[in-house]
Amino acid sequence: MSKVPGSPSDNTRAVERAIDVLANTMRLYVEAHTRFGGLFDIDREEAVNNLDRAFEAKLNAFHSLYDVSKSLFPYNDFGDTALLIAVRNALHHHDHPVFHSFLSRLYLEDGFEKWEGAAFLLAQHPTRHGAPILMTHLVRLDDIDARLDPTRASPLLDKHLKGARATKRFEVINNGLALPLVRARGTVKRYPEDQVYLDLMPIFISAVCRVFTALRSAGVTFKGDDAQTYLAPFTTEIDIDLQAPGFRAVRIGSTPF
Repeated sequence: MSKVPGSPSDNTRAVERAIDVLANTMRLYVEAHTRFGGLFDIDREEAVNNLDRAFEAKLNAFHSLYDVSKSLFPYNDFGDTALLIAVRNALHHHDHPVFHSFLSRLYLEDGFEKWEGAAFLLAQHPTRHGAPILMTHLVRLDDIDARLDPTRASPLLDKHLKGARATKRFEVINNGLALPLVRARGTVKRYPEDQVYLDLMPIFISAVCRVFTALRSAGVTFKGDDAQTYLAPFTTEIDIDLQAPGFRAVRIGSTPF
C-alpha cells in the first residue's frame, strides 16, 4: 500500500531533508567567509554581497525547517528562533530598508569615506565555554526596534503580525536576547541609535543548537554528510549565553575595517 501524502513518515522525511539543507547552507556560508578576505581585496562589492547572500540562504533554510517542524518545537517561544524567523520574513518581503548588514552599509551603500572617524558599538552574545565566535553578521539594533516593536509606531513596522501577537513576539525577542542591556550601553556611551549593531551570528548558532537538540530528542535522524558534521557541535558542544551580551567599540579609520 502506498503511503498517504502528509502522513507522519512523510513529514519526518521532510524534516530530515530540511535539516540537511540547513546544514549545507551553513557549510557554504563558512566557505564564503573563508574566501571573503582575498576576494575583498579584488572586488569589495562581490565579497560583501556573497557573504550577505550566504547568510540570507541560511535564514531561508532555517525558515524552511521551521515550516516542516513547528509541530515538534515552539519556535515562537524563544528569542533566538523568533528573531531569525522575523528577520528572514522581513528580508523575504523586501518592503523596507532594514536589516542590511554592517559591511553592506559601510562599503556598498553609504560609502566608507562617509564614516571615517565614526564610532560604532557592536554587541555580541558570548559562548558560555569561552571559545570565540570568529564570524559575524551585524545589523542595526534600531532596525529590530523599528520592524518589531509595536510601541514605536514606526512606518517600517511589520504589518503581517498585529496586536497582542506582535507585542508578545517583541517581548520574547527583547527579553530573550537581553536587548535592553544593549540599548542601555548605547545610551550611556552616547552612541547614535543607528551606530549600535547586534551580531546575529551567535543568535543564529544558539537557535540552531536549540532546534537541533529538540529534534534529535524527538527522534529525528540527521541524514547527509553536512547534517552529520554539525550534529555533535550543535547539540553537545556549543552553548551561547543570550543574557550576557558583550560589547566592542569600533572606530572607522582611513583604512578599511
